[in-house]
Amino acid sequence: MIDYVRRRAVMQAVRRDESEGTLQKLKGVLSPDALTIGFARRFATYKRANLILTDIERLASMVNDPNRPVQFVFAGKAHPMDEPGKRVLQQVAQLMRDSQFADKLVFVEDYDINVGRHFVQGVDVWLNNPRRPQEASGTSGQKVVLNGGLNLSVLDGWWAEAYDGLNGFAIGDGRTHSDANVQDRRDAEDLLRVLREELIPLYYQRDRDGLPRGWIKRMKRTIRTLGWRFNADRMVMDYTLNCYIPAAGGTSSDLRRNF
Repeated sequence: MIDYVRRRAVMQAVRRDESEGTLQKLKGVLSPDALTIGFARRFATYKRANLILTDIERLASMVNDPNRPVQFVFAGKAHPMDEPGKRVLQQVAQLMRDSQFADKLVFVEDYDINVGRHFVQGVDVWLNNPRRPQEASGTSGQKVVLNGGLNLSVLDGWWAEAYDGLNGFAIGDGRTHSDANVQDRRDAEDLLRVLREELIPLYYQRDRDGLPRGWIKRMKRTIRTLGWRFNADRMVMDYTLNCYIPAAGGTSSDLRRNF
């Protein structure tokens, strides 16, 4: 994934006719050893792609920690008529030019299924922080599960059903404030708290072999508890047994009992 992101970053810079020095720097962005957090989806404003940017100074201190660094990969598109969504996208993309984040945050342009495939296969953590209760499902986080990635999400959509306290990380406690601005502030604060107090320490807690045993245990648990529950097989089965057959007047999926 890191090789792919580097190639895409260089391609983007070439299209903008950027300097040779910039191209050389982009060839070395991101570290294979740093905790990598990914965000890739539509840049609709309720998905709050910029929630992590609420406190830039605290974020920069985590990103530039010499002992426990964090890095981010972003991708996504805003609807052509969604001007607020475009501004959020621009805010995220411009951080690549900020010296504090230059080689630790990459925005990949032209988001498509191939970009999403590389992201879900390569990130350590999948970030999903929409404004409750507007998340319809959250299928991108479900794709991460079988690749061993951990979800960091608000308790909305599928994560409200999936999270058990040990198979990922939660932002907030599932409650929603009537004032969206208050809710955004609370969620932003809790997002940074979870990163600082729970997620980063667990990732960098290593045994004498250099392995993050606690992190690996959580990876295994997320695959074991969620892999079988959130997939197309279960979806089709639920629709068939709970919707289609009852709507058709049947009582069983056993065809012999329906004739």
